[in-house]
Parts: sequence; C-alpha cells; structure tokens
Amino acid sequence: MIKAVFTDFYGTLVHEDGAVIEKICDEIFSTGNAESKSQIGSYWWQEFQNSFMNSFGDNFKTQRELEHLSLVKTTEKFRSPANIEKLSEMMFEHWVKPPVFEDTDRFFEMCPVPIYIVSNIDRADILAAVEYHSFKPSGIFTSEDAKAYKPRKELFELALKAVGISADEAVHIGDSLSSDVGGATSVGINAVWLNRNNREVPDGIVSVRNLTELFDTPFFDGFAN
Repeated sequence: MIKAVFTDFYGTLVHEDGAVIEKICDEIFSTGNAESKSQIGSYWWQEFQNSFMNSFGDNFKTQRELEHLSLVKTTEKFRSPANIEKLSEMMFEHWVKPPVFEDTDRFFEMCPVPIYIVSNIDRADILAAVEYHSFKPSGIFTSEDAKAYKPRKELFELALKAVGISADEAVHIGDSLSSDVGGATSVGINAVWLNRNNREVPDGIVSVRNLTELFDTPFFDGFAN
C-alpha cells in the first residue's frame, strides 16, 4: 500500500519560469546578435542541461550557480552586454515567489498519506517558496541535499531512506517524463506523469491531467475517497 506521495515542485505544484525565461531571451536578443529569440533559448537550455547533467557528487553545483554560468555563456555566445546579475535576479525572484496552480491546495487537502516535495531546486529557494504559499509538506528533499539532480537516483534514494519506506510504498508525481517519471521508476518508485497540456501519452505511462486525479489511479485503490 502507498504510504507517501513524492511530488515535484516547479511545473507540478507551481508554475515553471517560462515567462521569465522569455523576458531574459528578449533582453539578450535586443542587445546581442542572435538570429532569433528561439536560437537564444535553445542555446541557453542546452548549456544549462550540459552543466546540469554533469553536476553531482564532488562536482555538484547549485541551481543558482548553474543558471548564472549558463547565462554567462549565452550572453557571450550572442555578444550581448546585458547585465548578468540583473537577468539572474529575475529568475531567482520567480523561484521564491512562483504562481501556484489552482489545484495544488486541494491536492494537499485530499491526499490520504504524507506528501514530500522532491525537487531539483536549491533548498533555500524551495523553503522560501513553500513559506510564501503556506504549503505544509511532511518533508522537503532537494538536489542540494543529495548533491545530484533528477533523473539521477541519488535524490530519490535519499527521500526513501529519510522517510523510511520501500520504493513500492511511494508514488511520485511530476510534469517531466525524463526527470520525474524516468528518475522515479529507475529506483522502483511508482510514477505518475502530470500531463496538464494533454500531450500524447507514451505506452506504459500512468498519466493524469491534474493533481487531484492522482487519487483516482490504481495506486490509491483501497483508500476512501
């Protein structure tokens, strides 16, 4: 039986930083020599992902460090004199005060087992955002704690060990097929994809359209509705 829900944070409980990213790309585009804003966004994302995937163990860097480094490389690539500190602060301000999805409070109210946040963001930013929205999770586990990012196993293994349950006693919900579903299933945790945009669901994936639909999945058979 399920004893805990692990949940992603950004893109799952609260909105991602897409609007902020667009503003930053606008600034780099207007001051640099890129052919398009999409070219900037693609390059920036690739730089961030490359550093992200190589950041673990002794080579671990916080999300804030990685975002700053990727912005430095992106502005250099497109020869933009944009103020890196100002651009970074735009991102960081979103992380600590992100808009919440309308189903999040109901999700916390309905859940019959403890909810734990399992996130790739830095601990201080998660704590600030959780306090801002007055969420009451039973615990918070971050990449900074595990010195590794999802979809690597370390963060999920840390959460399981700290909660004191086996993998089959947890279900993880998140909006990323690779980081959330792929990472959770790699250690045997039941995984549910939060598919808010009604994208095509790959074979073998358990998918829901909103947070509260999680409790209609077979993982919660036996719990009173």
